[in-house]
Amino acid sequence: MNLEDLYRLLRSEHVQAQGIVDTLEEPLLVLDQGGCVLTANRGFYETFRVGRDDTVGRSLFDLGDGQWDIPELRRLVGEIIPRSTAVVGYEVATNFPAIGPRTMLVSARRLVHPDNNSSSVLILFEDVTDRRHSDAQKDILLAETRHRMKNLLGIIRSLANQGDVEGRSAKDYRDAFLGRLQAVTEAETLALAGSAEADLSALVEQSLNAAGPDRYRVIAGPAIRLSVRQVMPMSLILHELVTNAWKYGAFSKPGGMVHLGSRRSEEEGKPVLHVDWREENGPPVTPPSRSGFGSRLIDLSAVQGLGGSVELKYEPTGLRVHITAPLES
Repeated sequence: MNLEDLYRLLRSEHVQAQGIVDTLEEPLLVLDQGGCVLTANRGFYETFRVGRDDTVGRSLFDLGDGQWDIPELRRLVGEIIPRSTAVVGYEVATNFPAIGPRTMLVSARRLVHPDNNSSSVLILFEDVTDRRHSDAQKDILLAETRHRMKNLLGIIRSLANQGDVEGRSAKDYRDAFLGRLQAVTEAETLALAGSAEADLSALVEQSLNAAGPDRYRVIAGPAIRLSVRQVMPMSLILHELVTNAWKYGAFSKPGGMVHLGSRRSEEEGKPVLHVDWREENGPPVTPPSRSGFGSRLIDLSAVQGLGGSVELKYEPTGLRVHITAPLES
């Protein structure tokens, strides 16, 4: 039943009108020409937690110790309704003492009684607080999604443009690019799966899983939660280390092993993450003659992405890497 149905029902002075009106869930008031309440339905009493004796016969703006004395509502009743046959969806937002902040859509219709030419006003209230909140959350989510997509496309473009091509076949370039793209995709999936954080151990297992449980050891440590913005750079670092281990390090030789541990410390009263990567039983390791894109990507991810630092040591027993990054408390 909409406002026009109510108008026709009450104008006909049907004997069952009040009983039918009481079946409406939406709060409803009927005001006289002076703005006093002639009647209200059960929905009004239950929604605003007021009683009949405190409502009927009183001015709308005196109800509930003045909770309806709202400038927007005064303008609606005093200025807009007298000049209009009907008003639909007039928004009023206020803090009601019994139920807290609410946003209401107010629809009103003048009811003219043909027998004495008097008029009254039907006012219907629709609580859209939850809907407005849901719409706001959707807007935030959409904005965040757009921001993520923009950043994601920027990362992909950077990976495509900065990858080393000199002395490499198209297949080598393709495989390296697709490997990094897969790491980015998996990191984004992990970040989106959580609300605001991601577990470092899940990222580590995701990166090392392909090597098989016999080829790596994760040293147990405290649970570390990464912020969403740290997931992508950490994933790229781990991907580059794993790729390097397959091509030149511990994973390139039977019996090679990777040890990875993490811990946290306090520096100047702030939590700091430490990640240690250590390879053993692989081929002899020597420092590279030039810095490739992989090592530059590790450094860039650690410094700009994580806001920390990275140290690579090419020791005879295998590559050792130490990563530090601030943790958001």
